[in-house]
Amino acid sequence: MKHIALALATAGLLSTALAAPSKAAKPTVKAAAKKTAQQILAGSPASDWRGLDPENTLLMELASGQVIIELAPRFAPAHAANIRALARGGYWDGLAILRVQDNFVTQWGDPDGEDASKAKPLPAGAQAKLPAEFSVPLDKVGKEAAFARLPDVEGWAPRTGFADGFPVAADPKAGRAWLAHCYGMVGAGRSDAVDSSNGTELYAVIGQAPRGLDLNITVVGRVLKGMELLSGLPRGGAAMGFYDKPEQRTGIQRIRLLAEVPAVERPALQVLRTESTTWTQLLDARRFRSGWFVHSPGYIDICSASVPTRPTP
Repeated sequence: MKHIALALATAGLLSTALAAPSKAAKPTVKAAAKKTAQQILAGSPASDWRGLDPENTLLMELASGQVIIELAPRFAPAHAANIRALARGGYWDGLAILRVQDNFVTQWGDPDGEDASKAKPLPAGAQAKLPAEFSVPLDKVGKEAAFARLPDVEGWAPRTGFADGFPVAADPKAGRAWLAHCYGMVGAGRSDAVDSSNGTELYAVIGQAPRGLDLNITVVGRVLKGMELLSGLPRGGAAMGFYDKPEQRTGIQRIRLLAEVPAVERPALQVLRTESTTWTQLLDARRFRSGWFVHSPGYIDICSASVPTRPTP
């Protein structure tokens, strides 16, 4: 396939608080012990939730249902803009899911993307060439985003946290920040050249977080809803999960930008704000387990703390 070199990183699959304006909150056992995660969410104020941004949300339609993908323009502005243009032009309509590699990724795009005579042409406004967007300046993120800073130490990056609901890693000495390859994150497949991705082939992480891909591929967003439709697909063949026969592929009916979907047809979904008190309480509830748990780890990492969504009240 055209952009399959992310599979070259498979060998690295064996396998964090940001420089935020405020200090990371220290986890407290007592705060978490009082309520379960379900109770915390049930008692959360409306102000701790936000709606979807129609200009940065994709609606993928499969025969099995809908997949909602939120773009991350703060971290991959050129790719986000190109993906919006591709969606507006109906680029993925009628294309397919090409690859499902167990414990790794589900990838979709043009089955004929490598053949210039057969490849689907890009719609007006979409660019064939984009710069690699593996990371962004840390000071830009720190000045513009609200962070839920994690005090928990991890091995993949000096600091981690959440910005705009996305899991973010950072290196203050290098002055860079980047999106982490956690479950459900969406990246732009590329070939050998670091600037060979343009958003036409995308993948979603469906296995244990392949953090070795961090800073090697442009991460463009995350799946908010419908992961089971991508992770539950039949696995592909021995060649890195690519399907051996065209009839094995799952067809994509269409992918639209939410802004192009009539208001009455848009999914009514909200996302928890990661700068909220509710989010801080949820993190503590995950660090300090109770009830069925005999042992409480007292620890989390950015890939074990997924951001909740809920139907709009």
